[in-house]
Amino acid sequence: MLCQEDFKPVTHDAREFFERHYSLYPQTHSNNTFTNMVCWNHLTPYQYAYVNGNVIISCTTEGVTRFHPPIGPRDPELMRELIQLALDVSDDTLLMLIDPDTAQWIHELEPDLTLVPDRDNFEYVYKASDLAELPGKKYQKIRSQLNWFRKNCVNTVEPITSGNLEEVMELLRKWRDWKGCDKNPVLAHEVEAAFYAVEHFTELPLRGLLLKVNSEVGAFSLFERLNADTALINFEKGLPDCEGIYKAINASTAAALANEIKYINRESDLGVGGLREAKLRYHPHHMVEVYSLKRPNFE
Repeated sequence: MLCQEDFKPVTHDAREFFERHYSLYPQTHSNNTFTNMVCWNHLTPYQYAYVNGNVIISCTTEGVTRFHPPIGPRDPELMRELIQLALDVSDDTLLMLIDPDTAQWIHELEPDLTLVPDRDNFEYVYKASDLAELPGKKYQKIRSQLNWFRKNCVNTVEPITSGNLEEVMELLRKWRDWKGCDKNPVLAHEVEAAFYAVEHFTELPLRGLLLKVNSEVGAFSLFERLNADTALINFEKGLPDCEGIYKAINASTAAALANEIKYINRESDLGVGGLREAKLRYHPHHMVEVYSLKRPNFE
């Protein structure tokens, strides 16, 4: 029977294990990536179990442990054991980040269980060429703002390497002070995750771009390959030095990736209204939909 003792922490030693497993079972949602887990361990400690060829991920937030569905070959008995474990230790959300196919399979296994869409964790996926070229009328306003930036702000873009990581750290420190992260716990956790990514840049499967305005750090992006046709933007930060700087780093990142992959995943909006509007403004090609499994009789 599956139990909590089967789980162990996600550490850097597990990177090759996850890379091998995900080569067999490619991921579409950012929360399952190794990079995401180690960068956010400070807030949401991640653990994993490997059972019958399946990886099961758990995360604990404010003392509540929740589980992701098994990643691997369909195993009805293992799924039932996981649901039972979640009934014993989780809150009203037993499983989270369930892809539509797995949600359908769970429904077929246990028709009486309740699965609900988790819209706040739907992820936005765009055509890389659209973000790079901003074609047509629907991008006219964004294209105009980007052109204004390029005309009025002397800027350069360079790859992030071990040689300019300190400049990226400098940008993050400026961004933290500008945003007042010491008074905003949500942003404080986000910037801590970003610091971790930069500090461990050479140990993670990350690449990145650094944008400078008048030779001063202005914006950066960190990204990685999510699967065969999709890249994931892990972190993107910019300073208010010149209007349109986020549009510039967005377009530059897409241009750098467009020849390698077809799509770019820019993660979810977490239900934040302004962020949702901004992501919709770029006209996603599709969404990575996910569902949550609720405790029976939960209302």
